[in-house]
Amino acid sequence: MARGEPIWVAGCMSGTSLDGVDVALVKTDGVEIFDFGESHFRAYAPEEQALLRAALGTWDAPSNTVELIETAHAEALSYLGEPYDLIGFHGQTLNHDPDNGRTYQAGDGAVLAEVMGVPVVWDFRSADVEMGGQGAPLAPFYHHALARHIHATAPVAFLNMGGVGNLTWVDPRIDDPAESGALIAFDTGPANAPVNDLMQVRCDQPYDEGGALAAQGTPDMEIVAQALDHGYFLKMPPKSLDRNDFHDVLTAVKDLSDADAAATLTAFAAACVARGMEHCPTPPTALYVTGGGRHNATLMAMLAAGVDCPVAPVEAVGLDGDMLEAQAFAYLAVRVKRGLPTSAPSTTGVGAAIGGGRVSNPLNV
Repeated sequence: MARGEPIWVAGCMSGTSLDGVDVALVKTDGVEIFDFGESHFRAYAPEEQALLRAALGTWDAPSNTVELIETAHAEALSYLGEPYDLIGFHGQTLNHDPDNGRTYQAGDGAVLAEVMGVPVVWDFRSADVEMGGQGAPLAPFYHHALARHIHATAPVAFLNMGGVGNLTWVDPRIDDPAESGALIAFDTGPANAPVNDLMQVRCDQPYDEGGALAAQGTPDMEIVAQALDHGYFLKMPPKSLDRNDFHDVLTAVKDLSDADAAATLTAFAAACVARGMEHCPTPPTALYVTGGGRHNATLMAMLAAGVDCPVAPVEAVGLDGDMLEAQAFAYLAVRVKRGLPTSAPSTTGVGAAIGGGRVSNPLNV
């Protein structure tokens, strides 16, 4: 690949909500976004979700779990009919402990490269963590490219509401995302994960579709206030969380009805974002929401009520909120191949801008 030449690259993402694998094509040179291609979602079956849930918190997943992750990604990629020259493979985060220099995304990129016959960039987070960074969030450099792609002329913010929420404040007037002042990024707190876990245990459902159950309940704001006393919210960004860092909040709602518990956990997710917005250097002109949470009308209403700027799904500016994370790892894969940084002090707290990731080539390439 010649330096600067835009290529088609497939990005893969399986998030902490454990719903399935997203794959999406992006044409990029690792700096500018030239085009978006087709995408596909490969859902995890209930028994597959159970296998992944059983491995959460481990540092060495069983071989059948790793095989599931690799197989699911290969199956998802096989649905893409358009050719591509590179794959960005995030893997499945099963544990994340950056304060002790550890993070674990299960899945071997070398295996995927052999199966697909295409070079694979993977293990995006380890180098950042080894350099003292949080290893997350990693999408901010892509958010910077998106802000310029949609021709934003003043600071905007992107909010991903997946299992964990993460916020990126972008100043698109600064050309280089690694430059001081271009980005601030951090995990806001729990997003869909606690509600999803509640729904699984109490209702045998993977999530609160549309926020319908939460809409029927009344949030216990005392529980929300107590949860916001957690030391995490006193930390300055950059900062990141593991999916289960706030698992105790499920205990706090155990005596509430299903609807009130869902409403309380949803209100907590929104309150985490409102608290996080206080860290923005200047108020963004808009908050664009991506991830599954944007489909939750109750959550979106709570977000709009809690922040001082317009809130809209990323579709409002022509983007695909279901595939944005997968697209991000396509974009980052090209940056890794080109030797460009993928994180910086303002996004992960790493000591200096660094490009993470390993590249695995098929044996016949």
